[in-house]
Amino acid sequence: MKTLVLFDFDGTITRKDTLFVFIKYYSGERKYLTGMVILSPILLLRLLKIISSQQAKEVVLTWFFKGEDVDKFDKICADFSSKIDQLVRPKALAELKRYKDNDATLAVVTASADNWVAPWCNKNGIVCLATNLEVVKKKLTGKIDGKNCNGVYKKNKILSYFNLNSFDQIIAYGDTVGDLDMLALAHTRFYKPFRT
Repeated sequence: MKTLVLFDFDGTITRKDTLFVFIKYYSGERKYLTGMVILSPILLLRLLKIISSQQAKEVVLTWFFKGEDVDKFDKICADFSSKIDQLVRPKALAELKRYKDNDATLAVVTASADNWVAPWCNKNGIVCLATNLEVVKKKLTGKIDGKNCNGVYKKNKILSYFNLNSFDQIIAYGDTVGDLDMLALAHTRFYKPFRT
């Protein structure tokens, strides 16, 4: 039996949103805290659903990363992947191992950037379907290349990568409304798992 297991990343596999943990790692605490104060009106607008998650994310990415050299950025992202291990829920890690031991195909489907999630996924033998950051002339622009991998765009990314008809069983794990489209693709789904 061929099994595909789809996992949201932030909040499902990890205990925290890796975007903000990564920003602090990359920028240092002072710049991180300054940025959070300056950007708090944007974050509030997002919380109130006045602007989209993509709009809010691009403002945050622009403030912290616009003009950064992508090679330097990717090197720091690769270094950060070892820090992600400290954020992983133990029960999620055990579940990933169980599926791998049973030869399932595993995929992380996340709104976080491919740059820092893919190194962790590659190390653990997991397909990474994530948000792509726009790069022009080897510099980050602060924009997203395409769509934020959330909601229906998670579903679209899965369907563009996998032929779901080739799997006998599809299992999905998520923890927010942004995962509902992905969960709807699965025969078996888990919402807010690994909490106890």
